[in-house]
Amino acid sequence: MMPSLPPKGLKPASGSGPAGRPGTGRAWWHRWANAPTLAWLLAIAVLAGIHRGIPASGWLLTHLAFLGAATNAIVVYSWHFAEALLRLPVPSRRAVAVRIVLLNAGATAAMAGVVSGFWPASVTGAAAVGLAAGWHGVALLVRVRRALPSRFASTLRYYLAACALLPFGAAAGAVLALPGADDGELHARLLLAHESVNVLGWVGLSVLGTLVTLLPTMLRTRADDAAEPTARRALWFLLAGVLGAAAGALAGQRLVVAAGLLAYLIGVLVSAVPLARAVRSKPPVAFAPLSAVASLLWLIGALSWLLWITAAAPDWDALHLALADLTPALAAGFAAQVLLGALSYLLPVVFGGGPSVVRRRTEMLDAGAWLRVVLANGALALYLLPVPSAVRVAAAVAGLLALIAFVWLALRAFLTRPRAEDQERHPAGSGPIAVGATVRSRLGSGAVGLAVLLAAVVAGVAADPSVIPAAAGGSPAAAAGAVGAKGGGGVVPTGHTTTVEVVMSGMRFVPDNVSVPVGDRLVISLTNKDQTPHDLVLATGQDSSRVYPGQNGRLDAGVMGASVDGWCSVVGHKQMGMVFRVNVTGAQGGAAPSTPQAMDMPGMQHAATASPGAPANASTAPHTPYPADLPAVPAGTTHKVTLTVRDTVAEVAPGVTQTLWTYNGTAPGPVLHGRVGDTFEVTLVNDASTGHSIDFHAGTIAPDGPMRTIDPGQQLTYTFTAAQPGIWMYHCSTMPMSLHIANGMFGAVVIDPPDAPPVDHEFVLVQSEQYRGAAASGVPGIAGLDAVSAKITAGTPDAVVFNGYPNQYDAAPLAVRAGDRVRVWVLDAGPDRATSFHVVGAQFGAVWSEGAYRLALGAGGAQSGASQAMDLAPAQGGFVDLTFPEAGNYPFVSHYMVDAERGAHGVFAVAAAR
Repeated sequence: MMPSLPPKGLKPASGSGPAGRPGTGRAWWHRWANAPTLAWLLAIAVLAGIHRGIPASGWLLTHLAFLGAATNAIVVYSWHFAEALLRLPVPSRRAVAVRIVLLNAGATAAMAGVVSGFWPASVTGAAAVGLAAGWHGVALLVRVRRALPSRFASTLRYYLAACALLPFGAAAGAVLALPGADDGELHARLLLAHESVNVLGWVGLSVLGTLVTLLPTMLRTRADDAAEPTARRALWFLLAGVLGAAAGALAGQRLVVAAGLLAYLIGVLVSAVPLARAVRSKPPVAFAPLSAVASLLWLIGALSWLLWITAAAPDWDALHLALADLTPALAAGFAAQVLLGALSYLLPVVFGGGPSVVRRRTEMLDAGAWLRVVLANGALALYLLPVPSAVRVAAAVAGLLALIAFVWLALRAFLTRPRAEDQERHPAGSGPIAVGATVRSRLGSGAVGLAVLLAAVVAGVAADPSVIPAAAGGSPAAAAGAVGAKGGGGVVPTGHTTTVEVVMSGMRFVPDNVSVPVGDRLVISLTNKDQTPHDLVLATGQDSSRVYPGQNGRLDAGVMGASVDGWCSVVGHKQMGMVFRVNVTGAQGGAAPSTPQAMDMPGMQHAATASPGAPANASTAPHTPYPADLPAVPAGTTHKVTLTVRDTVAEVAPGVTQTLWTYNGTAPGPVLHGRVGDTFEVTLVNDASTGHSIDFHAGTIAPDGPMRTIDPGQQLTYTFTAAQPGIWMYHCSTMPMSLHIANGMFGAVVIDPPDAPPVDHEFVLVQSEQYRGAAASGVPGIAGLDAVSAKITAGTPDAVVFNGYPNQYDAAPLAVRAGDRVRVWVLDAGPDRATSFHVVGAQFGAVWSEGAYRLALGAGGAQSGASQAMDLAPAQGGFVDLTFPEAGNYPFVSHYMVDAERGAHGVFAVAAAR
């Protein structure tokens, strides 16, 4: 990545130009040329802290490291090293400066285009990057041809090869940015070719060619005599590996890719032999050589891992997904780490200022060397291990601290100026500074790094104690099953990948539960069709990162050994119903997969894990919306109705079931419809597990007899005459009444006002609150309801809903046409929350509530005014009439916005007028 210090005998540059003018010499040049590299590193540190709010943040972090910081440093220091090795007169650096500007402008445009979704910017930026690299290679070639033979000419050959490869890698990146290029096997193959050329070719060759001389210089030892011929032989393996891997990927031949990767790995090992001898002769103690050695180890490990998964992956899609696991090792372990190490050694020299300032900068950039190296590498190792999500986050923070420390030290070195005391502390001829001087200080610094990593693990576990089997209430066996979702816990991978398509729409995942055979690798492809960003996080720690409106995302859940919950982690979205469920089917070794419930809210029960003894009508089928259309008035004036009370296990939110008390199996109960003067003969049958009753607000009758509580197995007849129009509540009146209503025992009776004008559509929306409780084993609906009662008393509903289910009419909108007259009956069933019914983008031409018009139509049906909302207290009801002016989607909500966000939300899908 970075060339080394100039060869022995070439003095460090001072801060003055040849004529003694400050700012015109090599030191000023390197301050300017290195500024973009430091800026890219600073951008990585900032983005790592705010990545959840940035589109494609994972992709962006990777490209900030490779395309931004590493690429800028390669251009700067390959030219610096060429000047030092070729010993030609230094020409004007104006052309180099133009290439650096072109390169950074192209990199910025390419990254901005991907993040914003504006592909022309990405293609233009990629072209600029390729042009800058090609131009740089030609300029280097011209200087090589003019110079006398050099001892380390192979280093320059590495640079020339790298510059020849990058334009092709940039072209592949441009193709990947085009619309429609993000799906299918071709995308996976093109991406592998892109990464082979850019990471292994451009970055890898530049780094390996540089370390031939830079690592021995960092160690302050002489380069091995065999280093030059060894590097020359290794280059052939490395080039063959890059070209073979890229060609095999484009041709769809994974064996050719594997052969190319093997050749590249051999080349790395060959080039590392003289470097290993240098390390053995003088072990590294300072930050720069420690980081360089660690980066080589990460490269070798990542290549071995990539070679294995290339040979073992069942298809290109699986290989593509496995590459995501390698990204941190290559970007942070290899590229970023060798960059930081090289800069730590080179910056003090190239910034100039004389020996005393160079020594002070060297001391500065070596501060806490072992602490930072242990922290960076330990944090990365923790991040890559199958640890819980909270531990992974804590590890990422620890690694980020190491990066921030370098950026801070580099900026201090950048701003350092000569001081009088420097000459006293480091007099001329005093020799090199002894960095990492004592064993005690090195061990102490490393021990602090280990302590920080241990603190990160403890903090992660403290943030999510459910990762401990005892804290989660599970056994070690169950914990092992949960780990199986990451491919561990004794689950045997089948080698098959199950890929599912999930759409984010209407504050829901569609579908909101999927099934996968045990041992399969699960890949979830996400499409966001909402107007707001979402993500998908699994309880086992996998995270899709933000998926922005109109964009796609992907989550690799790993090898599945147990069912697991998921949700959207955007604030409030989980509470609004964005929850997800992965159901693992089948078993290995005769044992049913465990089902972790650590993320359940108190009182929730998942459909896949209904309690023993729960009614057989529990179901995992997709939710069927409650019919919102007002049913027709039955024939005649006497309506005989049977309402049967049952204990019903029903889905009350996506992936969440609860044992409800219901009339005829639904909550709300069936809508009854009649006219003024009609008689209703209602037979109430109690087939539930406890006593219940019924109270119809639509009739006036002494409550003593018909509203009495009847025991299980009993029935009664309730007869009333509807004397007044309106939408009337009916509900169970058994005490505690709030609990019976909250647990599903309510419904609506609509009695048409005689003077109401005809309309084209009539809908009924019953608002209620959900206070979720557990379904009891054996006696559903009884045990666990203490928690429900406590929530009711505290006034803390889990959701507020229309017709018994949160946001159900977002996923299944109510369909009308522009120009149609629409009537919406609204009842607030409570038991405790009021409503303010509002339709976004529309106005009410008539409002009727509690027996009278608040706003009526004028003569001839003309609209005489408009209303924006209808407010109702619990047990009150009314209707609004409205006409939609044009086609579109019109949300309806309770304008108590916290309730809308809890689920009191739906949509009118308005088609164009006929």
